[in-house]
Amino acid sequence: MDRLPYWPFYVQPSVAETLRHLQFVQAYGLYQVAKRFVGTPAFGIETIHTESGEPVPVSVTVVAHTPFCRLLHFSARTCTDNSVRPKLMLCTPQAGHPAALMRAVVRSLLDDSDVYVTEWIDARDIPVEAGALNVNNHVLTLESFMSGLGPGELDVLAICQATVPALAAAARLAASGGPELRSLALMGGPIDARSHPTALGRAARELSREWFAQRCTGRVPLGYAGAGRRVYPGFLQFSAQAGDPSRQVGRFLEAMCHVSRGDVGGIVASVAEVADHSAPLDLPAEFIESTIDVVFRRFLLPRGKWRVDGALVRLDCLRKTRLLTVEGADDAITGAQQTHAAHALCTQIPSPYRDHITLSQCNHYGLFSGNSWSAEVYPMLRRRLAVWRGMVDRD
Repeated sequence: MDRLPYWPFYVQPSVAETLRHLQFVQAYGLYQVAKRFVGTPAFGIETIHTESGEPVPVSVTVVAHTPFCRLLHFSARTCTDNSVRPKLMLCTPQAGHPAALMRAVVRSLLDDSDVYVTEWIDARDIPVEAGALNVNNHVLTLESFMSGLGPGELDVLAICQATVPALAAAARLAASGGPELRSLALMGGPIDARSHPTALGRAARELSREWFAQRCTGRVPLGYAGAGRRVYPGFLQFSAQAGDPSRQVGRFLEAMCHVSRGDVGGIVASVAEVADHSAPLDLPAEFIESTIDVVFRRFLLPRGKWRVDGALVRLDCLRKTRLLTVEGADDAITGAQQTHAAHALCTQIPSPYRDHITLSQCNHYGLFSGNSWSAEVYPMLRRRLAVWRGMVDRD
């Protein structure tokens, strides 16, 4: 019988380990109580407005799911609008933050697209019987969703951690002989973490698997659907946020500016952003461990050594997909050239199908939120989507 370390009256190999698990359970319980005050962050996108100011209702449905992830379909159209809109799949990072953190991205993309969003489920709520989720399973999940949406007429936007599995999924689709993705945009992700490693990347590479397992994981206590599942808990992820203090101060100052101007909409947005960053989700421990191993230690994707479901991930199979990479010049989480490295790896994509952008004075979070997203990133992406979809001529 497997030992259940979160039950203190089970036999433990040492008093120290028993005390550690008791401390984990206590901290876990306090964190879950605190999360109830914040509530579950939601997208809260009920309407968008056309350029003429006309409100358009937004519907949200679940169109596919696994025990670990839901694929949400956001659609904005009037009752009389029967047009077929282009499909865009947003691959959100499985990095602890709720998918609702991407609400600004979703709201913007709804201008021109039906948007499909991956929503990763809190590991706290996933029964042990559902099995494990590692980074290879993540690739297979994205591949399945992409295949179901019809790759040949699908644009994909992957952000941060999701860039690596999204690129692998796109390559697997191409290798299968079926239609390739119409386009793939990768933003702020560690495609090749060997380039200009950040403090986060160095820590992931240097800290041993045993160190991480002993100090950063624990089992979900009784009282939750995922009881017994080994997780990297949400409350430990606050330390990672502390590694970007300028961002935390910036949020506070931005909120104060909204208050001083009496900007109710801005105040609501600031409160929502704080809530989004105050309720990190539990992540399956094996997912974090496998990501560290594949992406930050062995660099399997850029070395051409990554096997998923027994098959080598072959980026040279991508030939027709339009590829865009976007980096922030001030990104302290993903190092310079780590995302742009995708171009050197996808050797068979023709030059006219490629583009890369580095945004000055843009940090990691600016790639998908705030003024950087709305004023720089989205207009640039919108223009390129129009070109890829054949709606306008290429510049």
